[in-house]
Amino acid sequence: MAAHRPDSFREAAAGHSTLPANEIVSKAKTELWHRIQTHYLPLYFPEAERYKNRSRSGWLLNFLKEFPTPASITCHSKTEFTSRAWNVVGRKVSKERLLADIYDTARESIGLPVALDSKAISMFRMVLEEGLSLIRQRDEIERQAIELPGEHPDFIRLQQIPGIGPINALTILAEAGDLRRFRHHRQFLKFCGMNLSTQQSGSFRGQTKLSKYGNARLRRAFWMAGQIAIMQRENSFKDKFNRYVRNDRHNKNLRRKAYSAVAAKVARIAYAVIKSNSDYRPFHEAAMPGGRTSLCRAVEAHK
Repeated sequence: MAAHRPDSFREAAAGHSTLPANEIVSKAKTELWHRIQTHYLPLYFPEAERYKNRSRSGWLLNFLKEFPTPASITCHSKTEFTSRAWNVVGRKVSKERLLADIYDTARESIGLPVALDSKAISMFRMVLEEGLSLIRQRDEIERQAIELPGEHPDFIRLQQIPGIGPINALTILAEAGDLRRFRHHRQFLKFCGMNLSTQQSGSFRGQTKLSKYGNARLRRAFWMAGQIAIMQRENSFKDKFNRYVRNDRHNKNLRRKAYSAVAAKVARIAYAVIKSNSDYRPFHEAAMPGGRTSLCRAVEAHK
């Protein structure tokens, strides 16, 4: 058992010094994006919001810093704009088509006509630079997060699971310690606060939902991992989410339950890959007699 443990959980202790900084940067970045979406974009370039996606590169911040208003785009010909913006948007699939669409959108924009040398645009660019600075800080924190546990097998195996990157992997190791001490995945889910519970008092029986009595950071890490996993290419987490919502994709309550189910599945598989010292294998099922799946095969489960 000791051979599988981090050296005195040195990585876990170091992780506790990195994770708060990551949380601070993440919250600041979210708040800044909210300001951009609710104040700056509606004023100067409301149509630009359609180009915001879950990309981590921050290409839209870079683009808006260079072209903060529709007029800054349409003052060039389409060919000249494409040439100027080519390297600004980074590596994109169908980049030429994207830039052509941005140009056509700018021509029909209802944004306020504001001079590029105005103080308002100067302030907008300062806010955009703040966002780019936060992205650089996030990247540096992630670089350090990768270096802390080094080549530890648990850290590497966790990152094989869709949605789990270096920060989430470090969070799991730092907050949960050695997952092998849990005898069953249900114990681990309870530790995370992802077990189901029902409030009861006399004849009253409340709604069954996540208990949320466990480790909040772990719960958040698995929730975020699930959100990322369902946005990636085909995997069992995305399939599980789609099965949940296929009857009514716009039902908010159903989607919330689906997100919770996916997060719980990520937690179960994270526990299984470490407990069984097995690599994650997507879309591979191995049912055991009686319809049960062994722990070592739970890593590979499709459902």
